[in-house]
Amino acid sequence: MNRVLLIDDDRLQHRLVQAHFKNFQRATYELDWAETYEDGLTRLLSGKYAVCLLDYRLGEKDGLQLIREAAKAGCRTPIVFLTAESSDNIDILAMEAGALDYLVKGEISPGSMERSLRYALKLAETLEALRRLATRDELTGLLNRREYDRVLNEEEDRAERFGNTLALVILDLDHFKAINDTHGHSAGDAVLREVARRLAGTIRTVDRAARIGGEEFALVLVQTDRRSALEVARRAIGLVANEPIKAGPGISIAVTASAGVAEFPSDAKSAGALFAAADKALYAAKSGGRNRAVPAWEPRAGT
Repeated sequence: MNRVLLIDDDRLQHRLVQAHFKNFQRATYELDWAETYEDGLTRLLSGKYAVCLLDYRLGEKDGLQLIREAAKAGCRTPIVFLTAESSDNIDILAMEAGALDYLVKGEISPGSMERSLRYALKLAETLEALRRLATRDELTGLLNRREYDRVLNEEEDRAERFGNTLALVILDLDHFKAINDTHGHSAGDAVLREVARRLAGTIRTVDRAARIGGEEFALVLVQTDRRSALEVARRAIGLVANEPIKAGPGISIAVTASAGVAEFPSDAKSAGALFAAADKALYAAKSGGRNRAVPAWEPRAGT
């Protein structure tokens, strides 16, 4: 059952919406009510709701402010805007702020509200699918290179602003070309998918994993110092090599990876320099025998 959050400071409006819900024809929804701006925003950001019905007037603040604040916090719950005003300007402002539909209170019926909820759910699902196509690698499901670049720059800005550390791990599969040449590209794809799954299991929910090249991956580790980042890199390499990967009927492939690790701001002062430092350390890991993690801060021969 889909949970719907109503944010409205009018108790009568809550009762009216409850009555509409009881007369829906196609689906059943569970309605929760928040009667203040602050409580509504907190509940909306909890991620527990499929749709939000949001009133325009909320005491000294308004629903447009709430939509913008929720969007800034990363909220993707679809919002249907409710208002007693039928002004086209309010309609436009609500949509520009991020609402997916708009209902005038005096014109609402059970049918129109049910349609609006159904429309918002479907549109949100479509938008999420498009967002995933734009930000995810199709083969592995990890972040793609474009989204990785955006995230790394964003996290670097945040780390600099708040005086935090930020670590980057660049991993590359060892001798991957030989896998494709020996077993075929479908087996190579199976290896990439399984490696991606293992890498994603090494990081926290606040961190990000990305596929940034053919067999090259990145782990963006927020508020992580050098020692912890190196531990993550070594754990990731261990998981990759832990057991052979089943890449097809009768095909079991032993896979290893090499990694380079760098930390902002100790090893680099920008996102681009951080990548360069981690990439240089990765090259050292490859040159040093593979299946290992090398930190950018570790002295190496010739450097």
